[in-house]
Amino acid sequence: MDRSAKCDRIDQDRRQLLAAAALAVLACPAGTAGAADAEDLTTQQTKSRSTYTTFRSLKQVDAGVLNVSYAEDGPAGGPAVILLHGWPYDIHSYVDVAPLLASAGYRVIVPYLRGYGRTHFISKATPRNGQQAVIAADVIALMDALSIEKAVVAGYDWGARTANIMSALWPERCKAMVSVSGYLIGSQAVSRMPLPPQAEFQWWYQFYFSTDRGRAGYEMYARDFAKLIWKLASPKWHFDHATFDRSAAALDNPDHADVVIHNYRWRLGLVDGEPKYDEMEKRLAQLPVITVPTITMEGDSNGAPHPEPSTYAKKFTNKYEHRLIQGGIGHNLPQEAPQAFAEAVVDVDRFSP
Repeated sequence: MDRSAKCDRIDQDRRQLLAAAALAVLACPAGTAGAADAEDLTTQQTKSRSTYTTFRSLKQVDAGVLNVSYAEDGPAGGPAVILLHGWPYDIHSYVDVAPLLASAGYRVIVPYLRGYGRTHFISKATPRNGQQAVIAADVIALMDALSIEKAVVAGYDWGARTANIMSALWPERCKAMVSVSGYLIGSQAVSRMPLPPQAEFQWWYQFYFSTDRGRAGYEMYARDFAKLIWKLASPKWHFDHATFDRSAAALDNPDHADVVIHNYRWRLGLVDGEPKYDEMEKRLAQLPVITVPTITMEGDSNGAPHPEPSTYAKKFTNKYEHRLIQGGIGHNLPQEAPQAFAEAVVDVDRFSP
């Protein structure tokens, strides 16, 4: 057996062991564990981050304007869960979450967003648009392509915003939601309003991307840029080179810089979106409430800009819960605390009738 085969076998053995443990933990009703058990779980998940290195399978499907690359795990007939990554990360944020949910019977879909991995535009003429509504529309198109009528949607960073928008504009397609950092729907009008200096300082890269120098710099140093963001956003996450390199490969997508730069420039009103999304953006600019069952989460060491839970709690009008995950957990919560994230998905699914 060659080294690659041995690594795959070890990875499969780990997957089976963790899946067995997951079945025991995830089968427990929410709220039954004592404080000591919760502390033990936090310690365990902090010490054993990044257990896996690969997904069971990667697939491609035409969905809307994209050919989407996505990972899939779990039984094909299981209830669907869609896990959405952020910037500058990729689907490997869920490499440990997916088998936990699959072992609990879920069909888990983890797509590369537009501009990441092997997801690509079908037509060269399609604008490399990164505005907030378009990414949610991409995921709805993916659900249609995979014949998924309704799913639990979960994410962090761009993925959380996308899950928020899906839940606000297409609540009939969202059974429930898990959102790291809570309510992240924005508007160009709000983004134009100045913030106190310390808050503006946290958004330094947004202003950098507004310049030609920033665009050229990101195209030239995307991996260095990503590593810096990872460190700033998760100051206590001691990821290794292999973990970073696996995700950084997704940034080599030829459309990546175009989508990222458009996203941040659009937020500030420096570039236009596509007219066909104008009505969606008008609705989102009203900062609509979210009516699907929701769990919001936050890591106790999130170094990225994020709102305080008290500022968005009233935006969720169905059954709602907020969880603070302790143990030095930063911005990339699913990868840093996969057990806690998987438990939130299972628990929020139970919120639904």
